Formats: sequence, C-alpha cells, structure tokens
Amino acid sequence: MKKVITYGTYDLLHQGHINLLRRAKELGDYLIVGVTNDSFDRDRGKLNVRNNVLERVEAVKATGYADQIIIEDYVGQKIDDIQKYNVDMFAIGSDWQGKFDYLKEFCQVVYLPRTEGVSSTMLRAKGQTDVNVGIIGCGRVARRFPSEASVVSGIYVNAAFDTNRDAVIDLLKDNNEVRAYDSLEDFYAAIDAVYIATPHLSHYNYIKKSLGLGKHVLCETPLVLDGGQARELYGLAERQGCVLMEANKTAHCPAFNHLMVIIKSGLIGEVVDVEASLSKLMKDKMLREFDQFQAGGSLFEVGSYPLLPIVKLLGVGYDSLDFYSRMEGGVDIYTKGIMRYKNAICSFKLGLGVKTEGNLVISGTKGYAYVPAPWWKTDYFELRYEDPADNKKYFYKWDGFGLRYEIQEFISCIINHRFSSARLRRKESICMADIMQKFAEHKNVYEF
Repeated sequence: MKKVITYGTYDLLHQGHINLLRRAKELGDYLIVGVTNDSFDRDRGKLNVRNNVLERVEAVKATGYADQIIIEDYVGQKIDDIQKYNVDMFAIGSDWQGKFDYLKEFCQVVYLPRTEGVSSTMLRAKGQTDVNVGIIGCGRVARRFPSEASVVSGIYVNAAFDTNRDAVIDLLKDNNEVRAYDSLEDFYAAIDAVYIATPHLSHYNYIKKSLGLGKHVLCETPLVLDGGQARELYGLAERQGCVLMEANKTAHCPAFNHLMVIIKSGLIGEVVDVEASLSKLMKDKMLREFDQFQAGGSLFEVGSYPLLPIVKLLGVGYDSLDFYSRMEGGVDIYTKGIMRYKNAICSFKLGLGVKTEGNLVISGTKGYAYVPAPWWKTDYFELRYEDPADNKKYFYKWDGFGLRYEIQEFISCIINHRFSSARLRRKESICMADIMQKFAEHKNVYEF
C-alpha cells in the first residue's frame, strides 16, 4: 500500500484545497492529511481566526479524500510523521516549490499545481470586516493589548477610555491609531466590542453596561467576585446575542490546552490529585493588590489561574472547599485551598506576600504531569511514569505576552457566532466566581 501525506491550514476550505486533496489522493492508496493547529501562522504574520482546528478537521473530513487526519503541532513534525506512518510520498502545493526538498531523504516529494484565482487570504479579504475594539482601563495589562492585537487578524483597536486621563495618555504614546475618549457614550458609539481591564470591583458595572448596548466583552480575570453576578451577566450576554469571555491567558495558552487534552485522553490514568501554586512577592503595600476596599489579596488577584486546571479536569461539582489564609491589613497575603471531589483531592497555593514554588503537578493512576514554574504561561511540560524510559517531554511556543491567544479566541467567537469557548466554559467561569464569593463571605476560611 502506497501512503501519501500532505499538510495545510485549510482555513475557509475552498475549491483549491479540495483539488489539492484530490490530486494527493490520486498519487497513492492511502492519504494522511496533517491539519495545522491553532497557532501562529508565520506566513501571514497573523493568528488564524476564521475556523478553529476542530472546524478545519471536520471540513477536511467532509471532502472524503482523507483516510487519516492528524494535527500538526510543532516544527520538525513532518519528518517524525513520515517515519512514524511509513509514508512513501509527501505532496504539497506548487507555491511551496523547493521548500520541502529536505524531506527527499525520507520519502518522495511531489509539488502539486495549485488552483489559480482562489485562496484563503482572498476569501478573508472579501468576507471579513475588522471588529473595532475599545479598551476600558488603560493600566499595566491594557498597555500590552494593542501590540498583542496587532498580530491577530480581524481586529482593530481604535478607542480607549479611563477615568485616569494620565493612564490613557501613556497608552496612546505607542499606539497612534487608538483614540482617547472622555465620554463613555462617544466611546461606545465607536466600537463593536470592548476589552475591560479595570480594577475587579468595577467589572460588573462595565460588563453590564457594555452588554446592554450590544457590545461583545472580553474582561480581565477574575470576571467578577460573585457567582450570582456571573450568572446574570452570562444570561444577559446570551439574550443580547453577544460574546462574553473571561480573559484568562492561561486558558488560551497553547501548551496548557494540549496538556488538558492529553490528561483527559487518559495518558496518566485517572486524575486523583491536582496541586497548583502561584505566588509573587510584592513589596509595595500601597498598591491596589493590598487594599481590602479594592478587592485586594492573593485569592482575588491570582486565584483564577490555579483554579483553572482543577475545574477543567475535575469539573465544577466539588464536594467541599476549605481556605487557610494568612491575613495582613485585611487582605490574604497567602491562601491555601483544599478542594475535595468524590474521587480526587486538589489544592492550590496563592501568595502576594509569601513565596512558594510555582509548579503544577497532576497525579494520576498511571503517571503524573509536571509543569514547572511559571506553569501559567508555560511552553513546556512533562509526563512522568514509574519507568523513566517512558517519560515524555512536550514543547510548545509561547509568543509575546500571551494576550494574543485570548484575543484570537475572542475575535473568532465573534466572527463565527460562537457564544462560548471550550477553552474556558461559562460554567467554569461561574464556578470560579462562586469560589471567590465564598471566600469574600468568609465561608470555611481559617486564618492563621
């Protein structure tokens, strides 16, 4: 049996793609199609936002030409795949002429004629209008937003608003295309969607106002500190036909997403324990993070990150939750949480005034996953087993500050009319808001 392999993004699958797949299939008896994952498209310099990888896999499958579909995750994978699947021929479009001659050492290489007059780039240019996005809250995190958005297709950052005029001026220094607005009414008139990066306690009002005006919302984590408010806001978004997304960069990190898929596929067996830690020593006690009247403290500031792998792997239906906190000036400078599930136990450690090792360890019945600090923006993790010879290391690229991945998903949801993201589901976001509320209400909080 003669095996042929080909690769592509297959974004906005068109007749040119179908013709190439047909020609590749005719070259042999069995066609393997590699679909590029949701990662940085180096040739366009943009993150793909039209079709996510699952949609693109389904589109390729629907052509009927692929006998097997695989995901292309990393540089150098083509050589690995050719050897792994005993491939006889590598086929690719003629626009790549000569670029893959290095594969001739491993198999025959054929460059197929492309269909003239049609491409995904042309279709995007005809059918995609940029989403105008404005920024509310121009502080530390928001200043990175325009540059991160510049590598995502389909978005134009054109407006900024902040009650602190100096913060807006600082953001505009390096972003000439962004216009400052003194009036929220004028600001909303100029945009289709909003990125909210204000202090925690103002999130609810800004989100509610934005959704009420029919604007899509990407809001910094934590979304809100009250489960009831989270339910209300997601309900409002659904009624308004708007996307509401929590901007948790770890949830959209390529390595983290692959880790979740691998764990759920059973490679370390049944998960029985998750340990997640995140801490940073902040010496300036005059910052908002240490102000009890501005929702300061470890849990409110960084708690949504360690909670993320717990609720994604074990769900939102935990049996009990206890907090152990060291308080200072009315805020928790350190909190350890213990979450008990029916068949698992989980813990998270958070610190703003206490330093701890920031690892993520997921223990299973066959092995465990180890993600070194800073695991919340990781590009690397390991699966470890009883026999060290079975251990595996995984490497993924982390570009920029990581905001581009959440921006990509946000714009993709808007363009494709998806009102929920599998990377951070609404029920998971609500669960984390419920946990924040329990801590605020001092339920099962033990101080020491």
